[in-house]
Amino acid sequence: MRMQIISIFMLNALVACTSAPVTVFLTASATPSVSIVAPADAQPATVAPILEPTDIPPDTSHSIHLPPANYLYHGIYPGGYTGEESDLALDDLHSYEEAAGKKAVWVYFSHNWYEGRAFPLQTATWIREAGSIPFIRLMLRSSAEQDVEEPIFTLQAIIDGQFNADLHGWCAAARDFETSLLVEYGTEVNGEWFSWNGVWNGGDATSGYGDPNEPDGPERFRDAYRHIVKICRDEGAENITWVFHLNAEDWPQENWNAFENYYPGDEYIDWIGISNYGAQTPQDDYCDEFRLAMDAVYQRVDSLTPDKPIFIAEFGVTKNNPLCDQAEWARSALTDITSFRWARIIAFSWWNEWWQNDDNPANDTTMRLQDNPELSSVFQELVGNNPIVIGQPSLLP
Repeated sequence: MRMQIISIFMLNALVACTSAPVTVFLTASATPSVSIVAPADAQPATVAPILEPTDIPPDTSHSIHLPPANYLYHGIYPGGYTGEESDLALDDLHSYEEAAGKKAVWVYFSHNWYEGRAFPLQTATWIREAGSIPFIRLMLRSSAEQDVEEPIFTLQAIIDGQFNADLHGWCAAARDFETSLLVEYGTEVNGEWFSWNGVWNGGDATSGYGDPNEPDGPERFRDAYRHIVKICRDEGAENITWVFHLNAEDWPQENWNAFENYYPGDEYIDWIGISNYGAQTPQDDYCDEFRLAMDAVYQRVDSLTPDKPIFIAEFGVTKNNPLCDQAEWARSALTDITSFRWARIIAFSWWNEWWQNDDNPANDTTMRLQDNPELSSVFQELVGNNPIVIGQPSLLP
């Protein structure tokens, strides 16, 4: 998510989840053999049965299993206190779970390399002990500042192997963690606010790197991500599900920056995640409905790769923007998601955060369920009390 702030006091939301039905799963693989497409006129909330614990097959691998057809996983970014997206705590998770009425299959957080390069074992461990899967945003960056060129962890430096020792150590620790992990590198790669975007790495030039017929920025990203995945595979980290995370709209809106140009390839990526936001501050002069961008980006992802699971990695909208009602925006989005308007979607994850934009508290952003009883009621109805929304992962040995 692009943080549209004036001052950097990004204090994150307190979040959490409660318990939910246990489910039967289909094994995820590089090429899933089971379709999750529901009929266009399906009414899954009434058709899908509530799965009982006795329906769960024994777990035999470290891979993350897909939900059955007509079911959806529910994940969360539960926020923190500093805006670093790394200092979340168990209380944040529990608070969100109570507000939403359901546990989270995964808990999403950033591992910022300016805070340390070692695998984030402490955070991953408490998330696992809470009954969720750690979802790690592998953020090779030297600060949280956006819209700036990265001075240290550049794509070229990654490709050249300057951080191989760190990456081997990270991947070995991920392997030794043993249980399932979701990991992404290059969050919202087609958004220029992050330093791994092509704007900062050669852009649309074709003469500075690799294939002279391809834009250097996206090509460098593909090779850097492949490099990271290869190292983790060399270390035997087979418990990682790799995510390619794109923004619903390309920024800049130029052909060379299309997210398709950044895709590392089916052999490297397991799931594809999408960010799609409404207004992010009370002052924003836009607040498009969720489905507007989602309809367009879904068709493109569907064409990019026919088999990979697709999910909503991040979505949200602030309270107090005059152009849209937060609870109604969320209701519309969740209704479309849970009615399978986009048939290949397997999961969704709300961004439950608060941050300060300037010295006027009226301009603060909050996407927290805990700060809006009407928003919490929408989640209780469409998530917490919805039998097709799954809050319990298949925890693998």
